[in-house]
Amino acid sequence: MRADLDAAWHDLPHVLGPPGLTGRLRRQPEDFRVRELLSFSPSGDGEHLLLEIRKRDWNTADVASWLARGLGVKRRAVTFAGRKDRHAVTEQWFGAHLPGRWPDLPELPPGLDLLRTVRHGRKLRLGALRGNRFRIRLTALQGGREELHQRLWRIARSGVPNYFGAQRFGIDAGNLAGAERLFQGQRVSDRPLRGLYLSAARAFLFNQVLAERVRRNCWDQVLPGDLMTFSGSRSIFPSDMRTARDPRLEALDLHPTGPLPGTPGMQPESDALQLEQEVLERHSTLLHGLVDYRLRAERRALRLPVTDFGWTENDDSLTLNFSLPPGAFATAVIREIIDSV
Repeated sequence: MRADLDAAWHDLPHVLGPPGLTGRLRRQPEDFRVRELLSFSPSGDGEHLLLEIRKRDWNTADVASWLARGLGVKRRAVTFAGRKDRHAVTEQWFGAHLPGRWPDLPELPPGLDLLRTVRHGRKLRLGALRGNRFRIRLTALQGGREELHQRLWRIARSGVPNYFGAQRFGIDAGNLAGAERLFQGQRVSDRPLRGLYLSAARAFLFNQVLAERVRRNCWDQVLPGDLMTFSGSRSIFPSDMRTARDPRLEALDLHPTGPLPGTPGMQPESDALQLEQEVLERHSTLLHGLVDYRLRAERRALRLPVTDFGWTENDDSLTLNFSLPPGAFATAVIREIIDSV
């Protein structure tokens, strides 16, 4: 297999077919805004300082490094709840273990603004979010507005396929290519980099299974043998004869899942298992490599509900407002609306 961003992202099927509209995404960072929503309310006291920071043209890891220097602590003492794109305006949370003192933070450099500081009793951990709120402006739109409206209403009603976005695979699918080299025996001593490669391999395999279910028009339906999950839940359970008629499926609260491969764990059965095996066997190098690295197999919802979804149209632009759960990609929503140029 050769790493290819087209196979990993661009060639994935769309629910309503390829969009007939074209447009531009992220002409400037202000066109892509994200605000993190914490999964807890800060307590107001404790050994940890939480900082809400607005960043523009900064990587999350670079902000954490700057904060460590500014606060006079080691880099590992600074944590964050989620990674966000550099070419965007994002409001996100960072944490630092600072027992017994309230530091004077130096003036922030250009591109960073401090929005809020608050004490908390526990370390801020990666993934401590209940979701992300997006405001995205698409510009230079060309195409029929009737098709646009059909797609927008379909997304609001039914969600979108829960694809991993192109960001997961790196520039020109570099992370996926790194996974291939890793599984062919190349040594990668940098643990974070190795983790990016393994994550890209799992994301690619998940996307391929989901793509096949989109082609068969069963990505949002229950197949015999499916493993299911609820929105906002980590629990995985087998479907039964009642699941396909469960009103929570129609309400976008109950979803079939797809594989994040690794060492054998809970597996689907029947038709769902056969479909997954057919797809995964085409990519045996990645599949066996993940098993060799002893990653624990997990599951991910195939469907992504798009909540609080609204839009505003202008002559040649469209502004979208919506919320997504942690781990979801806004680009999975955008690709169902326009062909980005």
